[in-house]
Amino acid sequence: MKYIKYFFEFLFSIFFFIFFKIIGPKLSSNISGKIFEMIGPFFRSKKVIHNNIKRALPEIDETNLKNIENSMWNNYGRIFAEYIFLKDFRYGKLASEVQIEGKEILNDIKENNKQVIFISGHLSNFELMAMFIEKSGINLSAIYRPLNNIFLNVIMESIRKKYICKNQIKKGLAGLKKLIKLKKKNYSTALMIDQRVSEGILSPLFKEKALTTTIPAQLVKKFNIPIVPVYIERINGLKFKITINQPLFFPQNLTQQQITDNLNQILEKFILSKPENWIWSHNRWK
Repeated sequence: MKYIKYFFEFLFSIFFFIFFKIIGPKLSSNISGKIFEMIGPFFRSKKVIHNNIKRALPEIDETNLKNIENSMWNNYGRIFAEYIFLKDFRYGKLASEVQIEGKEILNDIKENNKQVIFISGHLSNFELMAMFIEKSGINLSAIYRPLNNIFLNVIMESIRKKYICKNQIKKGLAGLKKLIKLKKKNYSTALMIDQRVSEGILSPLFKEKALTTTIPAQLVKKFNIPIVPVYIERINGLKFKITINQPLFFPQNLTQQQITDNLNQILEKFILSKPENWIWSHNRWK
């Protein structure tokens, strides 16, 4: 039954991808955003989303909460439509719609052959982070979580390798081994730190403990390299701003727990900066 559901989701997605390709990126992003605003609440628990937002913003009133929820679904829908245009973001006219603040940091990493760990969360169109870092000329590997839908995952993996980052590292033990191998070749790493991971550790996120990945902390401890936080913001429609923050150097005497807690504090600030751009539907505190 699960695979039948996945297959119909696959057909649904292919239909819209073809439709979006015909009508173009701007109209596709607008239409898909509105569609997700209407249908999104039927596919994810409203209770989970409401509870998550209230964890971060305990004083929020129902009107503002609803506005964040609607904007979140709109952003979700835009991301879905924008997948079919990732080639244009990398090589075409949409590349000019993405502003990079902190280019000098990327240039320094590239020119001095430095190795770092880029971290962010599922904010705005999060796929643009690894794309523009690799496009800057930095040797990069990107950690990703495969989609549950095995049919759609084949397409998404192909898109990611072609247009986002050619060195895609699947989350898990096998992926970690590949990651370490690339690290020894002086590759930097990009990953999102806001997903619930069963193999993670409990770290405070908005004052409640959430299972959080320890990969950045492990890499800091093993290779003694800095972490570069990256904030991705949707300015308007297809216009984005990617902010590359200064590298953070953690003392080697810090524990994985301390490093992970520190990174979650950075993530909190990113989320609160523009709450409607984060995907609140994931149950981070399950």
